[in-house]
Amino acid sequence: MTPAPLAARLCVPSGPLFFPVTAYGPDGSVDLDTYRAHVRRGIEAGAAAVFACCGTGEFHALTPEEFEACVGAAAEEADGRVPVVAGAGYGTALAVRYARLAQAAGADGLLAMPPYLVIAGQQGLLRHYRELASATELPVIVYQRDNAVFTPETVVELARTEGIIGLKDGLGDLDLMQRIVSAVRSEVPGDFLYFNGLPTAEQTQLAYRGIGITLYSSAVFCFAPEIARAFYDALASGDDITAHRLLDGFYRPFVELRAQGRGYAVALVKAGVRLRGLDVGEVRPPLHEPSEDHVKQLAQLIERGYTLLDEK
Repeated sequence: MTPAPLAARLCVPSGPLFFPVTAYGPDGSVDLDTYRAHVRRGIEAGAAAVFACCGTGEFHALTPEEFEACVGAAAEEADGRVPVVAGAGYGTALAVRYARLAQAAGADGLLAMPPYLVIAGQQGLLRHYRELASATELPVIVYQRDNAVFTPETVVELARTEGIIGLKDGLGDLDLMQRIVSAVRSEVPGDFLYFNGLPTAEQTQLAYRGIGITLYSSAVFCFAPEIARAFYDALASGDDITAHRLLDGFYRPFVELRAQGRGYAVALVKAGVRLRGLDVGEVRPPLHEPSEDHVKQLAQLIERGYTLLDEK
């Protein structure tokens, strides 16, 4: 039986969207066996999709060969059970190269990262993503953040582009997102997808839900899938009491800890995976490891989070 297209599979997800970290061995090289174990655990814990080699997976630090190997490993572990979406980025030529590597490795779709370095106008951004979308058969989700911020009019044009199925927001401007959602709904009726892509998206998901955005990335799922799953289920069922308990007791303190260091949106998550018993190695430079005290605080916070799951 052929799986449904990516957009249809993501429209009604069965669990959190999983953004695995990339595992490195003691010598700093990619450890595919550990990476496979990490991906496999996430799928078995109820992930609705695997977003391989994206921001949490240190896309910026991977060679094309490492990228292709990791995406292929994720696709093999998923084995059609859940879709695998791979990152693609840098300038247009390199983004196209990564897209083609992802397709060859068995990915089901692409998360298009912002272009490297330059701050482009809307016309240039639109051209970039259209060229990426036409380069392969893989559907594309465009990631809004940093130097890739769109007007509602540009997102309407993206939504009209064959192969572009959604927008992931890492900016956090809810007024802009409301105007984008309204414009696309008015001009391009259909099932264009929206994702909350802010770091620790659970912290803002109640607000995003208010403008109709129900899909979100979960980095916490990497190291505490039961907590992430409980929060997801609370949102899905309208159980705001549980959602608020987890926000107040776990997610807000985690976000405050994450704010203590640059790059902690990745490094702290990777430390959490190690604390939970899977040695995925350290982050690659230019990121740096959390301090010993911050890792200790993280361990205490994870313990507290699991205690909250037993409270009613």
